[in-house]
Amino acid sequence: MKLAVIKYNAGNVQSVTYALNRLGIEPVLTDNPEEILSADKVIFPGVGEASTAMNFLKEKGLDLLIPQIKQPTLGVCLGLQLMCKHSEENDTDCLGIFDIQVKRFEQQKLDANGLVFKVPQMGWNGIYDLETNLYKGLKENSYVYYVHSYYAELSSYTIAKTDYVNTFSASLHKDNFYAAQFHPEKSGDIGAQILKNFIEL
Repeated sequence: MKLAVIKYNAGNVQSVTYALNRLGIEPVLTDNPEEILSADKVIFPGVGEASTAMNFLKEKGLDLLIPQIKQPTLGVCLGLQLMCKHSEENDTDCLGIFDIQVKRFEQQKLDANGLVFKVPQMGWNGIYDLETNLYKGLKENSYVYYVHSYYAELSSYTIAKTDYVNTFSASLHKDNFYAAQFHPEKSGDIGAQILKNFIEL
């Protein structure tokens, strides 16, 4: 199997590569359109800031390429956000694969116990209402690892949810496109199972 990891300046590519290596996959890290379009599977990772990342994608022509991909494609963290229509982060127009908004968590909101939600959300949280084969074999409220200040709103594309400040889309799906706000590559055995499920889609 040829698995392409899209190379651009928003980096968690090394940890994604290591996680795939542990599953016996040696991915191709590339920004070459032919390599991306000819791969069996594609991962679109990302850690960073939305407008800077979108500018880089535009420089490489990847903003036009990514929505044309026909094989199973998985966006991770910033990758999920860039696959949406618009982000509040520096008022950024994104790829528009998912016709939804990315919003910033409300600062300093209290939970029922009077504790303050810190932004960004950093650490482990549960995912629930799991749908599609991306989550095959996983139990409801499995724990995954998050680092983010922005979130995708709930929509018809939502295939997993998480509660933090409010309920948001932990994961999205449309046609051949899947996306996770959390980091499967940093989420231990649960994350490994999600990546394995993606490889087997």
